[in-house]
Amino acid sequence: MSLILNILWLIFGGFCMAVGWLLVGLIMAVSIVGLPWFVAAMNMAHLSLLPFGREVVNREVLSGQPDIGTGPLGVIGNIIWFLFGGIWLALGHLFWAVALAVTIIGIPFAFQHLKLAGLALAPIGKVVINRDHIPATRY
Repeated sequence: MSLILNILWLIFGGFCMAVGWLLVGLIMAVSIVGLPWFVAAMNMAHLSLLPFGREVVNREVLSGQPDIGTGPLGVIGNIIWFLFGGIWLALGHLFWAVALAVTIIGIPFAFQHLKLAGLALAPIGKVVINRDHIPATRY
């Protein structure tokens, strides 16, 4: 089922938003200073291509240990990301969500765009995993 949803997702804005994530990530990489944000943007670009059957979790929740991206430096990183790239990607996802919510068939895709819009605001400290690999202790 997730294969069919992912194929339809590419048609309903997924491909366009993945390209947006890629462009923002490349801009961050060119600046050299933005290399830490480049990695997060590439992970989210991949998620933006194939979101169904996958989930985003906090790295600290997954590993049980804090790291540099989940602590105070991660908060600062997310603030910088929000100012330079996150707001624009979130607005792009919101645009697609509104456009798809108008149709009945597009409502599940609109919800996915809304989830990705929230993620676009603060992707640092998050990791994308397959739903099959979610630890049992999480539930």
